Amino acid sequence: MTTVRQAARQRRHRRRLILGTAVAVTAALLACLVIGLLPDRKEEAGPAAASPVATTRVKATAPSDTSTPSPSGTPTASSSPSPTATASTASARPSAKTTPRSSQPASTTASSAGRIRPGATYTGVATAYEAEDGNGACLFGPSPDLMVAAMNTTDYETSRACGAYVLVRAANGKSITVRITNECPLPCAPGQLDLSQEAFARLADLKVGRIPITWQLVSPSTSGTISIRYKTGSSAYWCGIQAIGHRNPVARLEVLTGGGWRQLPRTEYNYFLSADGSGCGRTIRITDIYGERLTITGIALRPNVVQPAGVQFARH
Repeated sequence: MTTVRQAARQRRHRRRLILGTAVAVTAALLACLVIGLLPDRKEEAGPAAASPVATTRVKATAPSDTSTPSPSGTPTASSSPSPTATASTASARPSAKTTPRSSQPASTTASSAGRIRPGATYTGVATAYEAEDGNGACLFGPSPDLMVAAMNTTDYETSRACGAYVLVRAANGKSITVRITNECPLPCAPGQLDLSQEAFARLADLKVGRIPITWQLVSPSTSGTISIRYKTGSSAYWCGIQAIGHRNPVARLEVLTGGGWRQLPRTEYNYFLSADGSGCGRTIRITDIYGERLTITGIALRPNVVQPAGVQFARH
């Protein structure tokens, strides 16, 4: 009887073992199946763990001097080539007191020229005013002729336009070249030129009063040379310096000091000032908008006296 009971217990034990094994195997298979169906954790984590992409803010490059102004006087893109600096012409004969130096081009003509740029055509209107002796805000003094004009305040640009020669064309096909000697305040608009009555009469009847025009900077032929004038009241402690009779607009004026060349600030009345007197009465260097530099020595510190320098900028 005992043997029969032991055999029965053994059979029940084997069945439990077999059932437990089967359950374990089934559970293992189910676990593998579930893991296989789950998404790849690495792939999910990939984008979140990725390093940020470096970005660079690019600074816009200033356009080259190839522009055609719109009617408002603001330049727009064109294909005109930028002029380059050249050496002085043979007609520039320095006196014994002047020493011209070879030209050194500026970084860009555009940065030297300001608003009025070589190769650009400007659109506006022409009006007329009584120019009297041709003097004006540029303080050049009486003009040898009355083919002069006043530039609107915007394009006058704190006297940078002083002495510029511009070719003015009317819609009727007539044209004339005038020199900027004055400023035309508001309501003169950008692009507008207030011509002397003598110059306006070359283009249209004065009774018309106002005509549409286009104009552009020119570098004329001339037999004259540049002169230098110290402002009234100038001394070794304060001085104002002016260049007169230049073919091309003057972009900068420098004086030689004990520490080297010093650029002087320009006033709206067309003098370059040394408020502390540094460089007054010493060597002067002027640069035109094309980058040509002329070094002038031997100009005495004599207020309100026009002193010939004997040199001239090259023609372009």
